[in-house]
Formats: sequence, C-alpha cells, structure tokens
Amino acid sequence: METSALGTHPELAAVRAAIAAEIRDVPDFPKPGILFKDITPALGNPEVFQLTIGALHQALAGRGIDYVVGIESRGFIFGAPLAIALGAGFVPVRKPGKLPAETHRIEYSLEYGTDVLEIHKDAIPAGKRVVIVDDLLATGGTAAATLELVRQVGADVAAFAFIVELSFLNGRERLSDCEILTLVTY
Repeated sequence: METSALGTHPELAAVRAAIAAEIRDVPDFPKPGILFKDITPALGNPEVFQLTIGALHQALAGRGIDYVVGIESRGFIFGAPLAIALGAGFVPVRKPGKLPAETHRIEYSLEYGTDVLEIHKDAIPAGKRVVIVDDLLATGGTAAATLELVRQVGADVAAFAFIVELSFLNGRERLSDCEILTLVTY
C-alpha cells in the first residue's frame, strides 16, 4: 500500500517545505558517489523539529498505536518524542550486542554491505499495533529487516513513518504490504 495519511493540505505543505529547507546535501558520504541527505540541521532547529513530530503525530493520532518502534539510531530521535505524543510505549531496534535480554536477530543487506539488527523477544506483546519510525527510507533493507523482527514478536505493523524518502531507490517495493508515511521525498 503506498498511501499516506499525511495528505497534501496547505498547512502540511508548509511543514514539508520547512523540513526540506533544513536538510543539507553532503556529497561522497559515507562513500564516494553517495549524496547523503543530512537531517541534523532540522534537528538543531527547535521549530522544525517540533513541526516534524507534530506532523507525524497528526497522521497517527487516533489509530490505536500501542508502541513506536525506533530503528537505531536516528529512528530513536523521532520515535521517542512521537511515542510520548501518542501515549504509546517506545521500543528500540538495535545493532548487535546492545540489548541486554534475549533477542530476535536478523541479518540484512544494505546498499553498501550487510548489517544485523535485534529486538528484545519480550518487547511487544503479541497483537499490539506499532508504527516503525526511521529518518530515511532508501533501498528499504533496514526497514524490511525491522518489519520482520516486529512480526517475529507477533505485533501488527500499522504503518512506517519516515522523515525523508529517496524514492528513486524504490524502498517502498520491499514494504509493499505496509502503509508508508513520509514527510519529504526526493
């Protein structure tokens, strides 16, 4: 499903423009030939950061979200305040060796290598509704791995929420059975 509850109303257009104005391009990072979309200036602008969380909250409020799952590490930045705004719990999905209790683990491919993610096996009770949050949707590898982890604990993924989407990398294709909310698309 490629719909977005965020819509296109004029107020949201202004929010998207404010966020986009604070995203800078960093060429050749993390390796030559990659144009990195850096969200840190948006984080440093308190008004834009608040607008970002507010837009995500508006799109997800009233949808019965029990948990917000944040993908390490920038998903934590947006996921934690979103969880507070939604009155939901927050669950981190982390790199290996960072979670102290028993975990589910998945290895996955990135656009420039492989990586591993983990979630506590008891992080989310079965049947609970979650939204998975990260800063960026690129090829969809990290998001698809997180989706698999969340399904392993028995939770229902209501949606994904991203600040930036690089649509030319077709990450949505790996999440084709999920609703995807994005604020800025390149």
